[in-house]
Amino acid sequence: MSKRILVADDEPGIASAIAYALQREGFEVQVASDGEEALAAVAAFQPHVLLLDVMMPKLNGFDVCRRLPTSGRPGVILLTVKNDIVDKVLGLELGADDYMTKPFDIRELLARTNALLRRLEAGKAVEPAAGIEIGGLLIRTDSRTVTADGSAIELTPKEFDLLALLLGKPDRVFSRDELLELVWGIDYEGGTRTVDIHVQRLRKKLGAQHAALLQTVFGVGYKGTASRT
Repeated sequence: MSKRILVADDEPGIASAIAYALQREGFEVQVASDGEEALAAVAAFQPHVLLLDVMMPKLNGFDVCRRLPTSGRPGVILLTVKNDIVDKVLGLELGADDYMTKPFDIRELLARTNALLRRLEAGKAVEPAAGIEIGGLLIRTDSRTVTADGSAIELTPKEFDLLALLLGKPDRVFSRDELLELVWGIDYEGGTRTVDIHVQRLRKKLGAQHAALLQTVFGVGYKGTASRT
């Protein structure tokens, strides 16, 4: 079964060129010309990967990322004319998996799309069960929600992915490089330091009652634990 790719770009020439190249590679392709159309197409077409232009009418790419469904969310590669690290970090924090600056070589885009599809497939092997409950902490991977003692905790997509990965495999030690690959899936500009920052944020959001569920393994990385002691 061919993989489905949604191309969201308001420049017809670019969108059609990308779609043509993807179709030649055997992908099933649909095109959207603005942010609202892209969101509607995600619901109807259910793509495996969304190639998403940042500067689009009605809703820009960042807004589309914010509104993507939590369940069945596609992999996202942002396309933009800006080579600004602030925009790049924002897109990745909103759940994008990769980022390409226009103009780009279509062969590189194809390679990155295939690489993302491989990572998404590999990621299924480490996905935890639909529900993880430790003490009063409940993680639902189907709805991508987290509650602590009945109160909702608001997490960014990457924070959720990191938490679900660590607590879904309790006592499994992950190196920082491993976490960077499994959660961010790219050569992220921030390097492994971004893993440390996200763990710190997660501990703060989890609160004193649950922060100890994320443990540092000195000299290696991190692990989740089923015990708060």
